Amino acid sequence: MKDYLDHKIFKVVSEIAGEMDKPTYVIGGFVRDLFLKRTSKDIDIVIQGSGIEIAQLVGKKLGNKKVTIFKSFGTAQLKAGEWEIEFVGARKESYRSNSRKPIVEDGTIEDDQLRRDFTMNTLAISLHPNSFGQLVDPFNGLGDIKDRTIRTPLDPDKTFIDDPLRMMRAVRFATQLNFDIEQKTYAALAKNKERLSIISKERIIDEVNKILMAKRPSTGFLILEQTGLLEQFFPELTALKGVEQVENHNHKDNFYHTLQVLDNVAEKSDSLWLRWAALLHDIAKPPTKKYIKGQGWTFHGHEFLGAKMIPKIFQRLKMPLNDRMKYVQKLVQLHLRPIVLSSDEVTDSAVRRLLYDAGDDIEDLMTLCEADITSKNDAKVKRYLANFELVRKKLVEIEEKDAIRNFQPPISGDMIMTMFNVQPSKPVGLIKDAIKDAILDGKIKNNFDEAFGLMLTLGKEFKLTAAKTKKEIKGMK
Repeated sequence: MKDYLDHKIFKVVSEIAGEMDKPTYVIGGFVRDLFLKRTSKDIDIVIQGSGIEIAQLVGKKLGNKKVTIFKSFGTAQLKAGEWEIEFVGARKESYRSNSRKPIVEDGTIEDDQLRRDFTMNTLAISLHPNSFGQLVDPFNGLGDIKDRTIRTPLDPDKTFIDDPLRMMRAVRFATQLNFDIEQKTYAALAKNKERLSIISKERIIDEVNKILMAKRPSTGFLILEQTGLLEQFFPELTALKGVEQVENHNHKDNFYHTLQVLDNVAEKSDSLWLRWAALLHDIAKPPTKKYIKGQGWTFHGHEFLGAKMIPKIFQRLKMPLNDRMKYVQKLVQLHLRPIVLSSDEVTDSAVRRLLYDAGDDIEDLMTLCEADITSKNDAKVKRYLANFELVRKKLVEIEEKDAIRNFQPPISGDMIMTMFNVQPSKPVGLIKDAIKDAILDGKIKNNFDEAFGLMLTLGKEFKLTAAKTKKEIKGMK
């Protein structure tokens, strides 16, 4: 800890705190992470006085560093190397029932610690020269860190009623740090779950994304489900929970299966959006669930319905409706394809189509599909994973031979219209699709000459007359 406090920024703040003779502290996450031996680039400085004034003096002493002032919040920020430092005056807060925005008044360091979310985030280290390096820990935050416990400094009901986002933060910290939530604090999560309704979806999803990026994200989703928080903003996910039995046939609990798939993906990839695809890959199983006598439970078409559900879910949760959403949608729609391939004879045609449909996302798709094998039957898992290896080898072979990934057929719709002097019409689309399918099925090679020959043959079938030469059409490329 001493090494960090030897940094120039703390020496400068200490000098100014001494000159102003104001109690000044580094507080919150930075101090918590010092004791957890985690690196942190965000530093919060609290002064019993004006945070803006001390920030300006620190910025000047550091060589006229630019200070960004947020006057309405009474805060100021500056950057020193890779660190971002925020200065604020010590304050106390009170809340209205319909808002998480506090009414703020000047306060003492004790007031400031009391308003914070968890005891581990109340830790403060004095920067005043007279008490430099002294730890101020009125709520035994250090003890809670050692016990790996998340607890609120105030009564947890008040803490969560005042600012319901703290409930999501409790779950997020428990997941990231592998901490337990203290019993009374945990009970307050369930008791106050409906207060989450006043929090914006953007803030909720920001916490969900941090949970998803944890080493074992299932921890957070289990807490969210068990406390009832998950149902407040993501009912489609909670609908996966439960097992139904008919005539001694029962299906697996798709909620717990989904969390296992998510953890499996997390072991292999740091991609946030691949983890979202894992979380949503079976999202349409509840509405497609059907029991067929003699067959058992089926979920036919859940991959296609799931893909259709993705845009609505993203829109409701205020998530990006761009290429990231389309990426998740694609993986959800394709997630059964490699599994089907791995259980049947792997044909060149099927592999070509998979490469064409998945494009550059084929590796992520294969990672998702391998993670989806969660059977407790070890022999079955080994068989599937061995077959996936065959699929992977076949993908490499076909790509090297046919260059199918992200390919565009050698004959375009414009070429077909020019060749036969026709306007956009059904025959044009049918010819174009037939050429693409012939390449994917291996009936013709992926080159202009063979595609052109097929176009002429198909044109005759549609009674279309050639109006251009092969050379003229090739010149359109």
